[in-house]
Amino acid sequence: MEEHKLLSQQEQEELEKKAQKLLEEKDSESRTRTYSGPMGTLITILLCFWTLFQLYFNTFGVISAVNLRAFHCIFLLCFTFLLYPTYKKERRRRSLPPVWDLALVVLTIGAFGYLILNYTRIAQNGGRVTDFELILAGVALVLAFEAARRASGNLAILALIFLAYNWFGQYLPGRLGHNGFTLKRVLVTQFWGTQGLLGTGIGVSATYIFLFVVFGAFLKYSGFSKFINDFSLTLVGRTPGGPAKVAVLASALMGMINGSAIANVATTGTITIPLMKQTGYKKEFAGAVEAVASTGGQFCPPIMGAVGFVMAEFLSLSYTAVMLAAIIPAFLYYLGLLFAVHFEAKRLGLSGLSKENIPNAMKVLKEQGHLIIPLVVLIALMCVGYTPLYAAVIAIFATIGASWLQKDTRMTWDKIVAATVEGARGAISVGVCCVIIGVIIGTVTLTSLGLNMGYLILAIVDNSNIYITGLLVMIMSTILGMGVPGVAAYVIVQAVAVPVLIEVGVLDISAHMFCLIYACLSNITPPVAMSSYVAAGIAGSNQTKTGLLSVRLGLIGFLIPFFFLDNPVLLIGADPSFTVWESIWAMITASIGTVALVGGLEGWFIRRCNWGERLVLIAVAPLMLYPGALTDLVGLGVLIAVIVFQWLTRRPASPALGNA
Repeated sequence: MEEHKLLSQQEQEELEKKAQKLLEEKDSESRTRTYSGPMGTLITILLCFWTLFQLYFNTFGVISAVNLRAFHCIFLLCFTFLLYPTYKKERRRRSLPPVWDLALVVLTIGAFGYLILNYTRIAQNGGRVTDFELILAGVALVLAFEAARRASGNLAILALIFLAYNWFGQYLPGRLGHNGFTLKRVLVTQFWGTQGLLGTGIGVSATYIFLFVVFGAFLKYSGFSKFINDFSLTLVGRTPGGPAKVAVLASALMGMINGSAIANVATTGTITIPLMKQTGYKKEFAGAVEAVASTGGQFCPPIMGAVGFVMAEFLSLSYTAVMLAAIIPAFLYYLGLLFAVHFEAKRLGLSGLSKENIPNAMKVLKEQGHLIIPLVVLIALMCVGYTPLYAAVIAIFATIGASWLQKDTRMTWDKIVAATVEGARGAISVGVCCVIIGVIIGTVTLTSLGLNMGYLILAIVDNSNIYITGLLVMIMSTILGMGVPGVAAYVIVQAVAVPVLIEVGVLDISAHMFCLIYACLSNITPPVAMSSYVAAGIAGSNQTKTGLLSVRLGLIGFLIPFFFLDNPVLLIGADPSFTVWESIWAMITASIGTVALVGGLEGWFIRRCNWGERLVLIAVAPLMLYPGALTDLVGLGVLIAVIVFQWLTRRPASPALGNA
């Protein structure tokens, strides 16, 4: 096999430009204005001030939850109007913002500023508001939708449908109908209450999301992403299909920090996808591997893209409990992906990277190993009882301190400012999504849509089949999560889909984890497989083929949740009746089932598989994935028979010329 070389610097820069262009096409978060002159300086100062404001009031400062959320809304909406263009083809490079956007900024400050000054009085008066205050609520709602239109697109349309349901739901027949609500009732709920714009969504953004997005930016500027890539190369770079395994490891680690599958594809994918193609993987396969690996980071411990902290709040559990519950599903997801790329490499006769392209492991650890300190600090602080918010703030400062341990990684003042600005800018898009999610949650609360949806599904399945209920909830979660950042997608589905599962007897944490995984997997689920399509653009592959192949590579992720619906042994600590050792044994048997499933799908195990062997391996998978002694024994017996048969009939493998 020919030796493989890394891309030249010029080729890498060209590919990064292409990735950025693709990101702007698929992800509105990347389509922002840039200002020159005094306005550019002012924006930088304001973003830094916003970051300091959030850090202070999430740790030592004293402020009411409503006021923090209202201030957060002001910052989010104002920066959206200043940084996000009014329409796609608008000129991006500017010295001053358009006049109409300055007017929107003034309206935002006025509306939410009035709320900050008068919320306590209105709450003490039982929520009674004047006509002026109703008009103000309407203005705030329009401002939120305009910001969402610019920053999130599809989610604004979904929220508009939910908002319309407040009035038009009375014309729907059956369980989805309601008696209708007045304009005043809706406006009071959406703006002056704590279930609308200032509800759970913005609360999550003002705390966990903002701090962890900033933390991710600081890790990036400290050189952490380079360390992850280099260290992954030292581990698996020379093994068959090494670049694909590097993509899996690096994308998983970065994805769990930044929480954005699409952005992760656009950054790590520019390095990993060309390497996979050079190694001999087909371009569709290379794009699919990167998309699947980046998507799983959103439910991968220990950080889970900040979703774990949000789930802990909803469940009133410690973050440690949520993190433990997510370990086995995330492990099986990435185990399946690693074996998929390994079996594909063996089937195609691929090699790894050449020795000169693999960094020395000890040198990498010596020069960059200190960059892992912030993650260690973060996890250690949470394990000893500090809140995730406090731990995140300390970890941000630990990142700066750790970077100074080596001259090459030292964060200068310019890098600190750049990380602060990038972190704050990165929080805007997902933050605006959380604002507009308030409209969805407010509607669900006011109209009891969640309960009605649950009753409708239960009526369809006759309240007797937990798996059919799960299938319908899976479809609902995937649809609601399409084109939405992981955290925002989870906040939506937990309001609508989780109650349905709980109603049929699923444990709370199992229901939340079930909906979270499918909301995240919507990133690789056609027809709105955003991660897959961005990866396809970088790889130069067919979007549809890449999307479908992503589903195949991530298939274990689509299957696992059904196996912990009524038997949560696969979620460590979820059910006190199961010991940790029972969960570990279930993980071992499920791992065997995962490898068998992947072998059947890829057509390789000990050697190349014929169709009969592939079908047997696929049939073994559910037996091993389902926690139970009988199914484990039957599955293991059949698998051993396949292994023995393949071993006895093996012959020297010849490289295949293409996919079977």
